[in-house]
Amino acid sequence: MNVLGYATHSPTDDLAPYRFERREPRTDDVVIEILYCGVCHSDLHNARNDWGHAVYPMVPGHEIIGRVLSVGPTVTRFKQGDHVGVGCMVDSCQHCEACEKGHEQYCDEGSTYTYGGIDRHDRMPTYGGYSENIVVSDKFVLKVPDGLDLAGAAPLLCAGITTWSPLRHWKVGKGSKVAVVGLGGLGHMALKLANALGADVTLFSRSKGKEQDAGRLGAHKVVLSTESEQMEAVKGRFDLIIDTVPYIHDVNPYLSTLSIDGTLVLVGYLGGLEPLLNTIPMIMGRKSVAGSLIGGIAETQEMLDFCGQHGITSDIEVIKIQEINAAYERMLKSDVKYRFVIDMASLKG
Repeated sequence: MNVLGYATHSPTDDLAPYRFERREPRTDDVVIEILYCGVCHSDLHNARNDWGHAVYPMVPGHEIIGRVLSVGPTVTRFKQGDHVGVGCMVDSCQHCEACEKGHEQYCDEGSTYTYGGIDRHDRMPTYGGYSENIVVSDKFVLKVPDGLDLAGAAPLLCAGITTWSPLRHWKVGKGSKVAVVGLGGLGHMALKLANALGADVTLFSRSKGKEQDAGRLGAHKVVLSTESEQMEAVKGRFDLIIDTVPYIHDVNPYLSTLSIDGTLVLVGYLGGLEPLLNTIPMIMGRKSVAGSLIGGIAETQEMLDFCGQHGITSDIEVIKIQEINAAYERMLKSDVKYRFVIDMASLKG
């Protein structure tokens, strides 16, 4: 299948039109016309090889909403015309302990990522959603609930599940006290989802002026983390803190705001922490610092269904594919509220 997309060929190249080959559909595959694709911070990191394992040419994009064009003979869950989603993974080994528990993102053999990976069956490279269509095993295709805005649903496939998974793992519900660090693509979804689950929700921010937006998104309170009096006032308060900040930062000030047995979970940053983690407040309160990676397929479907029931989508700015390089530069300046989504119809024009 000859497909048109947008690719980068090195860490310093802009994204530009690129034709490439997708694999022939197998019996369990779904062929999807891509309608919308969200623009994730990890697209930018991968395109510019910030994490050191980029494979070029690279067609980014793993927040995919599309329409089914065709299905293989063994596919029963989808039919032509269905609206579907594809997230960060398109395959896993399916037999390790993690996969059997529905945690394909932690596959012992490594899950196959939507782009920058290698197909485990035919060894072809995987290319992402900045393109016309995609071929995916039906096990990794998700149903989009009727009534959800399709463009706004695209970021649910990464930003949504990345924040939903820790909320579910740490059993957030009515009466839970949850804080979110950072108000961006991930942070704004964490506020919406935690609020819809019934939690008392607080936003930690380093700058003033976030109250109105945070409140609209689901926060009941905003705490300035740079103000010692405000931090002291929430000491020992939170059951769970979701830290969405995508760069090196000091997590120590937040530990004192955790309750006994509370957890701070990192979902936005990969790498070493600076300054080092101070274990004293952890030991003195049985507090934890944890990490979480996206979510499994069943969990992602659960999240989409929940969003369908509650009318939750991402706050987005729709762009044309020709604007992607400018969008990357704006993302670096946090100049988007709160997620870019590419209208892939623009690829044809």
